[in-house]
Formats: sequence, structure tokens, C-alpha cells
Amino acid sequence: QVQLVESGGGLVQPGGSLRLSCVVSGRSISALIMGWYRQAPGKQRESVATITSDGSTNYIEAVKGRFTISRDNTKNTVYLQMNSLKHEDTAVYSCNARDWRAGGLFNDYWGQGTQVTVSS
Repeated sequence: QVQLVESGGGLVQPGGSLRLSCVVSGRSISALIMGWYRQAPGKQRESVATITSDGSTNYIEAVKGRFTISRDNTKNTVYLQMNSLKHEDTAVYSCNARDWRAGGLFNDYWGQGTQVTVSS
């Protein structure tokens, strides 16, 4: 059974930094596309950043230049370094692992989420 456990969320002042971690158990992440998503109150969940198995990254425009996603396959862990945080970054951040299969099918695995609150 694949399990994802996030940590590192909390309360931070505007302009501050946080580093989120997502530890995966149950299978190796080396071939998986990993991502961080967030959902703010009253809004739909959105993809924040993704990283492929070969290390290619993608970010939404709102976090480019401020957030960095990375992965350590030896630790089966994905990180999200968040700098210059803004009020609008407040959300529950969730880790996702996507396993693409033949025929265009995939399995998605999710963590329970970690709260990030940016407030003065």
C-alpha cells in the first residue's frame, strides 16, 4: 500500500519561508511523477508544482521564482521549498504521486495534507 506523509507546514509571516516534505512508503518514487497541490478555503484544488522522474519541473505562474520542487529518490522523498511567502499562499498543501500505466491510465496517490498559513 502506497502512503504519502507530508510535514513542514505551519504559520509564517509574509516574506518568510517554509520547506514541505513528503515521504512515500510502499513503493519507490523513482519512476513516478511527483507533485504538490494546494487548496485554499472556498477554492478548487490546484497544482502548484510537479517534477518528473528525470527531474523536469513545472510551476504555476503564481509561484515561479519563489517555490522550488525537488526530489530525493534515495530517501523516497519530495520537497517543496517555499520562499517569499504571501498571504495568498495560505492553503492546505498535499503531495501527489502519479503512476502512469499502459493505455493512458494512471493511479494517483495522495497524502493527508499540511496546512500552510501566511499571516502577520
